[in-house]
Amino acid sequence: MKGKAILETDLYRPLHDYLVEQGYTVRSEVKNCDIAAVKDGDLIVVEMKRALNVPLLVQAVQRQKITESVYVAVPRPVNKRKWMGGSKGVQDVLRRLEVGLIFVSPNGRKPKVEVVFHPVPCERRKRKASHRAVLHEIERRSADFNQGGSCRKKIVTAYRENAVQIACCLDSLGPSCPKSLRTLGTGEKTLSILYRNVYGWFERVDKGVYALSAKGREELAHYPDLAEHYRSQNGETDG
Repeated sequence: MKGKAILETDLYRPLHDYLVEQGYTVRSEVKNCDIAAVKDGDLIVVEMKRALNVPLLVQAVQRQKITESVYVAVPRPVNKRKWMGGSKGVQDVLRRLEVGLIFVSPNGRKPKVEVVFHPVPCERRKRKASHRAVLHEIERRSADFNQGGSCRKKIVTAYRENAVQIACCLDSLGPSCPKSLRTLGTGEKTLSILYRNVYGWFERVDKGVYALSAKGREELAHYPDLAEHYRSQNGETDG
């Protein structure tokens, strides 16, 4: 039999008692704040919800107009370790918003209130390597062959685009060496792409000579726009 569902009101008493133990004067429902607590002039606000969601984040950000010390409080996950491992993005959002996180266990043996992290100033530093990687990927793609928001289609990365280009050249020329392919503009990674054969599209038919495999020829059909783009560059026409 499942336990009784936790309500927002069930979170209040443990939070109230915890804050009182910390020396705060605690009041509920103060100027739209679920919980407002003050100690030596330090004002903190706690917003409660049954789940961590966007409306809760909106409330927390609005409360930051009142004080910098804003927390969100939700029921403690059944499997905290699993939740912590699978919610890195959510935690990052909270930290970037400079909002603290509290878990509450109205029932059970666990600590009734657990401050996961406090609201502290966040240094929003860009990772230079990641920044360069995005710019490099954009530079290496010849055009936009993806549809933003799609999740079931294979993404045409710069690497995959290069592999399709090589496949089109081999489909047109037949077995060729990397040097011949590079004269058609397949780029400096030609040999690496052929040798590693990540997608299984190529096969070595002689020393330094590669051909398009049956799988590669079949896979080209999945990229009609990209294949047409490179075949037109190679001077191929229909008919």
